[in-house]
Amino acid sequence: MEKYRFDEGLNSLGITLSERQREQFDRYYELLTEWNKVMNLTGITEYDEVCLKHFTDSLSVVRIKDMGTVHSLIDIGTGAGFPGIPLKIAFPHIRTVLLDSLNKRLKFLNQVIEELGLEDIATIHGRAEDYAKKSEYREKFDLCVSRAVANLSTLSEYCIPFVKIGGSFVSYKSGDSDEEIRQAENAVNILGGEIIKTDKFMLPGSDMGRALVEIRKQKNTPSRYPRKAGVPAKEPL
Repeated sequence: MEKYRFDEGLNSLGITLSERQREQFDRYYELLTEWNKVMNLTGITEYDEVCLKHFTDSLSVVRIKDMGTVHSLIDIGTGAGFPGIPLKIAFPHIRTVLLDSLNKRLKFLNQVIEELGLEDIATIHGRAEDYAKKSEYREKFDLCVSRAVANLSTLSEYCIPFVKIGGSFVSYKSGDSDEEIRQAENAVNILGGEIIKTDKFMLPGSDMGRALVEIRKQKNTPSRYPRKAGVPAKEPL
């Protein structure tokens, strides 16, 4: 397996991996492509492309967040484990929860967790609207991340309720999402957050434009949010 592209990405982010962490990323790649033959996890299967568009992209949150200050993280709509699992491999001290609504994806993620020997990481099956109402998850995390494809207003209603005051929700967006970000300001405000930073960049060695939107939690989310399952997507705040 060629590693030059991944090294380039890691260097650009200032991340150094141990041999063990590199092995974990390689095994993750193998499991991803193995399982992808029987279920749809990703349209990207070339090693270099996975390293760039999934691994490096997931880790790019370090551009705006000091991960040394993060002790708990939840990944909403994690899918094949992005960005949660790459972040857990690179920063093993972070207690991590991966949430997804598709049970078969969680079977895959549980095998990844077991084979990679990851600890202090859990998968939960269900919808963000339901879990965000549960006291053991609501406002309990330093950082919530999501690469899920949803409008930022909707995504904010899914994610901000999980974040403790002073913590952050970081949304991974494409480079041309200015209008969407602007339109989400009202929703973010209602939910107790504030957009404090949008970091735009090109993924190293590619023509892929990305934007990381950091929303800081300033006050408690009103108890009526998130609204019941399905409503945030149909009627964004």
